[in-house]
Amino acid sequence: MTDLDSPLKPLVGQAAANALAAQLQLHTAGELLRHYPRRYAERGKLTDLANLELGEHVTVMAEIRSVSSRPMRQRRGTIMEVVIASGGRTLSCTFFNRRFQGSLVAGRTGLFAGKVSAFRGKLQLNQPDMMIFGADGEDDDEVDADEFAGALLPIYPATTKLPSWKIARCVRQVLDMVDDPADPIPTEILAERGLPGLGDALRGIHRPGKDSDWRRARERLVWDEALAVQLALAQRRLAALNRPAPACPPVPAGLLDEFDARLPFTLTDGQREVGEVITRDLAFEHPMNRLVQGDVGAGKTIVALRAMLRVVDSGRQAAMLAPTEVLAAQHLRTLRELLGPLGRAGELDGADRATRITLLTGSLAAKARKQALLDTVSGAAGIVVGTHALIQDRVEFADLGLLVVDEQHRFGVEQRDALRSRDGAEGKSQASTPHLLVMTATPIPRTVAMTVYGDLEVSALRELPKGRSPIATTVIPVGEKPAWLERAWHRLREEVAGGHQAFIVCPRIGDDQNGAVAAGARAVEEDTELEPPDEEEDGEKRRPPLAVADVAPMLAEGPLAGLRLGVLHGRLPSDEKEAVMRAFSAGELDVLVATTVIEVGVDVPNATAMVIMDADRFGLSQLHQLRGRVGRGSAPGVCLLVTDSPPGTTARARLDAVASTTDGFELARHDLELRREGDVLGASQSGRRSGLRLLSLLRDERTITEARDQAWRLVAEDPSLAANPGLAAMVAEIVDEDRAEYLEKA
Repeated sequence: MTDLDSPLKPLVGQAAANALAAQLQLHTAGELLRHYPRRYAERGKLTDLANLELGEHVTVMAEIRSVSSRPMRQRRGTIMEVVIASGGRTLSCTFFNRRFQGSLVAGRTGLFAGKVSAFRGKLQLNQPDMMIFGADGEDDDEVDADEFAGALLPIYPATTKLPSWKIARCVRQVLDMVDDPADPIPTEILAERGLPGLGDALRGIHRPGKDSDWRRARERLVWDEALAVQLALAQRRLAALNRPAPACPPVPAGLLDEFDARLPFTLTDGQREVGEVITRDLAFEHPMNRLVQGDVGAGKTIVALRAMLRVVDSGRQAAMLAPTEVLAAQHLRTLRELLGPLGRAGELDGADRATRITLLTGSLAAKARKQALLDTVSGAAGIVVGTHALIQDRVEFADLGLLVVDEQHRFGVEQRDALRSRDGAEGKSQASTPHLLVMTATPIPRTVAMTVYGDLEVSALRELPKGRSPIATTVIPVGEKPAWLERAWHRLREEVAGGHQAFIVCPRIGDDQNGAVAAGARAVEEDTELEPPDEEEDGEKRRPPLAVADVAPMLAEGPLAGLRLGVLHGRLPSDEKEAVMRAFSAGELDVLVATTVIEVGVDVPNATAMVIMDADRFGLSQLHQLRGRVGRGSAPGVCLLVTDSPPGTTARARLDAVASTTDGFELARHDLELRREGDVLGASQSGRRSGLRLLSLLRDERTITEARDQAWRLVAEDPSLAANPGLAAMVAEIVDEDRAEYLEKA
């Protein structure tokens, strides 16, 4: 019997099995059949070349426009260039020392597979694999006609050494030999939704006869993935309802009421509404698990502080976890400023009902750290603000009632979970779980919230407080218009001359051996060379990302000479970071050259300008976060995105999107479209592949919503899925143990 657990070697041969294992980590029939086509090429219909992205491995169907060859300049041999075209766009394919093939004729079409790189501002495929079709519509003699007999050609996620058509050949062999698998979905659910069986779906997704075949197959396989994730989340939501938590009901005439009475501004409607929901959550004896998302400047800190004061009124403590020491120190200053005398318990000017705010970070001096630990364990500190130092074994709370996690995406799940299970003052685990309030200034589309944060209740702050100034964003394309960069520096000097300050952000710190990208910036793989290494006249590599250590002195000696420049990044000692931020906040520095350490929480109202170098090296949401550091006062802000990314690429589309709107919720959806989503619970969360292959947070919102409702009904009747072993096995396959743990802790 050949089933989905059968090894690939007897099915596809040793050479192919070894290649699938080495290149794609596929070892069994089931793993190969779960390696679904990325898309389908329709015979006679060429691929749109407008959406290619640097560094991406692609398979495209295109027409050959021209074929030419020339000798190499510095070594023996030839370079052959094949220009392919589709939709009015062209792409160059370059080969070294490859004999001219008779099948490469202008006017013929074929599949071309390789990694997208750039040379002199133009996109290219370097040494691609290719499969050429005959001019008369029949396949070329070198091509196995059976592979491309149908009108739809499956295009698989591939690698340089394993092109799509070789994967297709292996899939066809396995489909011919494997038996129909047992179906994990109960027949009544399949009938209710009109879905095909699993065996039919696997055949339909890989070998569709017509367009409707793969669409129907995809509908079934997407449902499996959506239901598996929502079942795992439903089980965790149910488990959370059974855990005890410290009830923190409202206390009349308490610290919160006095704080509200002293507020010098009016809360927005959204802040009041979310505050009321949190008040209800905190009053229950099971833990609140709430995510509050809001755009940059939406006032999440006030919402969090009011929740912490509610807990302090109940005689318990609140902890605020920040991802960096810079942000933790900023939160401390903000909370003390907002609370005033209400946050200075034990001090001469402290109010009668005051509490104490304590900072606990890893770089505190021994005496200060000892006092902070004592304030925390004794309960003298009602609010404790800190970094990962809060989760160290030596830190004990008297009675932790609420954990606030700021910018949760910058913490590992183990770090957040460690604080939620923090030991009590006597070294024993707390009898109850603290309430959890997660905050993010990166707006999350509804489907992401339901899928990745499905065990959290979600609230959104969409209304910005009055008085926020507009921010104008412009892309500076130095590759096409190098003079614009000089104008950018003039613009920055104009802001400083007007009495304002500016940020300059770089993706890397610099002065390091390995050229590591600064924390938070996305690493970009170097492009392959056009020529072999010694053909430097014709070849070029993409340069490393710009670094603070290089940019700051260059600017100080050049375009920004005479201005007061400061430097801030994560490798500076804590006291130096604090001193730099104090100087910038006090107006003693004109320009701050920094990494993404200033991405969140930094609030300098006088800062009106920001220049982001190599802006294409950052994610869209990061750019939006960084931009939010300017325009926080009465003067409008300006953000300049410097890039050498060629036009027409996804990287440039990402920057154009940032420049087109300041609405973070709109950008979040746009980001989802541009990133093509990837693995919903991917390696970035746990370091392993997930069973999720098709689920689209953009296209499948209705399916996710219906799966969420179905999962809750199933789990409410059968919490362990003991009566549905097929569903339990499907959850285990798609949401493995590591991701189940991630979902539980997140």
